[in-house]
Amino acid sequence: MAYRKSFTFGFVVFVGLSALATLAIAQQQPAPVVIKPLKGGVYYTQGGVGGNSGIIVGQNGVIVIDAKTTPDSAKEMLAEIAKLTPKPVTHVILTHSDLDHVNGLAAFPTGLTIIAHENNKKEQEAALQRGGRGAPPADHQPTQVVTKNKQSLKLDGVKFTLLHWAPAHTSGDLVIYLPDQKIVFTGDLITTNGLYPLIHREKNGTGEGWVESVKGMIALDADTFVTGHGDLQTKADLQKKLAAVEERRARIKEMIAQGKSLDDIKQAFGEALPPGAAAPRFPSFTETQYQELSKN
Repeated sequence: MAYRKSFTFGFVVFVGLSALATLAIAQQQPAPVVIKPLKGGVYYTQGGVGGNSGIIVGQNGVIVIDAKTTPDSAKEMLAEIAKLTPKPVTHVILTHSDLDHVNGLAAFPTGLTIIAHENNKKEQEAALQRGGRGAPPADHQPTQVVTKNKQSLKLDGVKFTLLHWAPAHTSGDLVIYLPDQKIVFTGDLITTNGLYPLIHREKNGTGEGWVESVKGMIALDADTFVTGHGDLQTKADLQKKLAAVEERRARIKEMIAQGKSLDDIKQAFGEALPPGAAAPRFPSFTETQYQELSKN
């Protein structure tokens, strides 16, 4: 009887540990890349490692927006594109320079036209000079830069408008607008993994520029907004996020005028970390806006 109880207990522990191990492995494995249709030959991807990507099937080739984080995830996406159409990828347009949108370029064929804002190219070149982390290799750097705030072009029979209002998420954000399909690819200016945006001050991003950029997107004749991470958004969703950000920035500015410290403001918003807690990977929106607004 003792042996039977011991065996039963051991078996239960084994099953429990196995379940935990399986769960841990599942959590480490990214969801597979899935291509989802929009309209007019336009698709977007979710899953894989990195941000959402766009896929536009032109007359003779394919234009991809953003390239995932890792070469393996980019290869998976390219394989899914090959199932969708036999046409080759000819262009890549980058929304910004963060590694989760550009590093997968290493798996793309060489000789492509890679389009990015001029500040995006500068940020990737700086990453290469620091040793390469956060940028694809030199032979997959942008080959065509956008220097204007608005540039309209036709690629493989498809109309594009490339827009940059101001430094926002980064200094080199590029919004891709497809006027015929009324679709906007926002990059990480808009994500659905949090109410407030991530502002990379180390890349000269600003909350003020984010507000200007989102107002610009809302003014477009568009009804579908493909986010950098997360689900599709509507114009009403963007308006809601904009209102929340403007309200938070106004409150931070008011508390700065009252002489409140950053710790005071975090405490007021319920963002103070408990003792011993690890700091988040990136500064919070409250912290970046405190730094930005306290200098104005």
